[in-house]
Amino acid sequence: MEEGKEAVMVTPGEVLGRSSDVKAGRGAYTALHNNTVYASLTGFRRTIPPPPDSPDQRPTVEVTGHKAHGPVPQPGSVVIARVTKVMARSASADIMCVGAKSAREKFTGIIRQQDVRATEIDKVDMHLSFHPGDIVKALVLSLGDARAYFLSTAKNELGVVSAESIAGETMVPVSWTEMQCPLTGQIEQRKVAKASS
Repeated sequence: MEEGKEAVMVTPGEVLGRSSDVKAGRGAYTALHNNTVYASLTGFRRTIPPPPDSPDQRPTVEVTGHKAHGPVPQPGSVVIARVTKVMARSASADIMCVGAKSAREKFTGIIRQQDVRATEIDKVDMHLSFHPGDIVKALVLSLGDARAYFLSTAKNELGVVSAESIAGETMVPVSWTEMQCPLTGQIEQRKVAKASS
């Protein structure tokens, strides 16, 4: 397989080409609104020519991690993430694990207000669902903008799996929407993930 001689370093969100000219391989994705192929991770750009008998003669462009290639979130992946910031309409989180594997690169996720739970979406209060530092289990919906994945916690088994109380203790879930500090007994609101039995 012939490959480009020089390895070009790219970062997430960098344009790799037009979808009319190249196909997105591993570590790349196509934005349908402008038919542009972007890098989804930091690494080296590589172009793979199509097989001679392929009806689609576009080369495939992929990005291979500059360090040992770790897992990359894909739509449908279940991830574990740490909440970093909570705003009125969304929460940001750093993705730590993709499936059962630890993420080796920094991937950012965004949980939008409409993706927190499946019911009464318009009544969701982000500040009563997540706090910075919470560990959440979420589903990757899509690569949102060039910098972050859209995540959903709108299933019973998704949501906060671990959270610290104001007193610094690991809280115990008491319902779908509440966790309790074992030290003070204080109850805090969260979008709690149902523990898998």
